[in-house]
Parts: sequence; C-alpha cells; structure tokens
Amino acid sequence: MDTISDLELQQTIVEEPERRDDSGLDQISASRLAKRLHLLRNTFRPTPHVQLAMQGMDLFAKLEYVNPVGSIKDRPAYWILKRAAERGEICDETTVIESSSGNFACALAAFTHLVGLRLIPVIDPNISGTYESFLRRICSTVVKVEDRDDTGGFLKTRLQKVKELCATIPNAYWTNQYGNLDAVEAHYELTAGEICADFHSLDYVFIGVSTAGTIAGVSRRLKERYPKIRVIAVDTEGSAIFGGAPRKRHIPGIGSSIVPPLLSRAKIDDIVLVSERETVQACRELLTSHGLFVGGSSGTAFAAVKRYAARMPSNKHPTVLFLCADRGTPYLDTVFDPAWATRLE
Repeated sequence: MDTISDLELQQTIVEEPERRDDSGLDQISASRLAKRLHLLRNTFRPTPHVQLAMQGMDLFAKLEYVNPVGSIKDRPAYWILKRAAERGEICDETTVIESSSGNFACALAAFTHLVGLRLIPVIDPNISGTYESFLRRICSTVVKVEDRDDTGGFLKTRLQKVKELCATIPNAYWTNQYGNLDAVEAHYELTAGEICADFHSLDYVFIGVSTAGTIAGVSRRLKERYPKIRVIAVDTEGSAIFGGAPRKRHIPGIGSSIVPPLLSRAKIDDIVLVSERETVQACRELLTSHGLFVGGSSGTAFAAVKRYAARMPSNKHPTVLFLCADRGTPYLDTVFDPAWATRLE
C-alpha cells in the first residue's frame, strides 16, 4: 500500500476541500440539502461564560460543551457542511469522510444523520470509548486505524486512510478540518461573535490549539474588536505545532504531530506549553474548586492561565477568558482516573 509522504501530507491538507464541477452534482438535491442544514442553525444558542475566583484578575470560562452535540467542534462541523451545500459541493448522494480524535467526528455524525447524509469517520485507538460508542451507534461505517505513524501518533495514518477512502468511494467529500477555511469562518462568526457581544473589554484570551481553526477565527475577530488584547496560544508538550519535536501524547483534543495549515491564519501574541501532568491537575482543580467538569484541552488552557499570571502587569486587574472545549465525561477513564494519570511520562 502506498503511504503519504510528509510533503504530500502538508500539500494535501493545506488545500481547500475538492471543489467539484457543478455539472456533476444534482443541484436541486444540493439546494434542498442546504435548506435542511440552514434549519440546524436554530439548534445553536450562545454558550455561557462563567466567572471563576482567581486572585489578580477577572477570569471567565466560556463553556463550549453547551453546544448541541457537546463541544466547540459543533460550530465548524455545522458551518463546513452548510457552506459546502450552499456552494453545491455536496448533495444527498455525498459520503462525508473525516479524520478525528473524537469531537469533530461526533458533531459531523449528528448533523449528517439529521440531514440524511452518510459519514465515515476515521478514528484511532486514542479515542474515548464514549466517543467511539456514539459514532458506532450513528454511523453505518467507522474506520479505526491501528498503526502509529513516524511521530508515534496516529494523525498521519488517519489522513492516509482518508485519502484512500476518498479515492475509492463515489461522491466522497473530505470536510478537512485541518485546512478548511470555513472552519476559521465558523469561529470568526459564531464563537468570537458571541465573545464580542458579551465583553465590553478583554485583555487576554487563552485558546488551546489542535487543528488551529478555533484560534485562527477567534483571534482575528477579537483583534478587530479589542485592539490591545493578547491572544495566548496553548499547546501540550510533545506537540509539533509550535516547532517542538513530536512524540507520543495521551490526551486527545489538543496538540498535533503536524503544523496545521490554518495556524498561519491566527494572530498570536504568545505561546504556553503545558505538560500532560499539569493538564490532569488543572482538570481536577476546575472540578473540585470551581465546579466545572471539563475535558483535557480546557484543563490545559486553565493551567496556562495560572502559569501566565505572573507575566501579567501587577498594577492592573485584567479581564481574562479561556475556552472550555468539551465536557469531562469522555475523560473519566483517563484524565480523571488516578491510576491512569500515574502512567504519564
């Protein structure tokens, strides 16, 4: 079997999803699909922000797990499908294909099911059992890769499998959360739009990075609204996003073994790298001290806030926001399991 090289991988995901010839699609079907997807917009409501007690700052958490399917990935999943249907790139005969560590696939699964599309998610052994069970109950086909790539992770293996599936399945459409500009637009319009409506002023925002769609869309909109805001990118140790050597990681949803092309769209002022042990401690603190039951990337962002606090001007009382991408339920057997946490490097 042919394998995708690093260069081919970067070239593949930096490109927009394939734009099909309109003459090859049933435009009436595409139009009807677009209308059905448009109705799904009614399921979205602004997610709340809550204030946390933190000395020296006004700290807020934006609870993205209140989205319809349960994570911040609901926004780009919905938006990518909607925009693809509006452009006539997908119709009722389309099979949607995507590589995901969990949340994005679950959002796609719910939305494609609601509008009558077929989805084939490509997952790996690191996925939460909760997410995998959800996908297998909704999707007729779930592809689970088992081979690690040259970084010790599974992302390149998943993307290779997506490439193979798209080459063999008629009317396949790759949503490409790693390089699709519609993901940036989703967070610019929806996530950041809500933040701008909620906050008169904002000094810092901390955003976990994986595919970089969130930080790209949110940072651009917030920089327009709050010119002096500092956007802090949060990543995990062992991730390659900001130039580190990729190595085996255990907590999905943050970090990457490649540099996501959407990162070039982000406006970032500083970077904080957090160890997975710190992530575990922060998740538990958010639950026991603040009553927030959140997932790994949320804990990573909170740990970054605490570490970065010493760099904030002592003569000011800044307003600080971090994003809570998903709920803690899928992490009960990992992040919230003391025995599992002791095995972290």
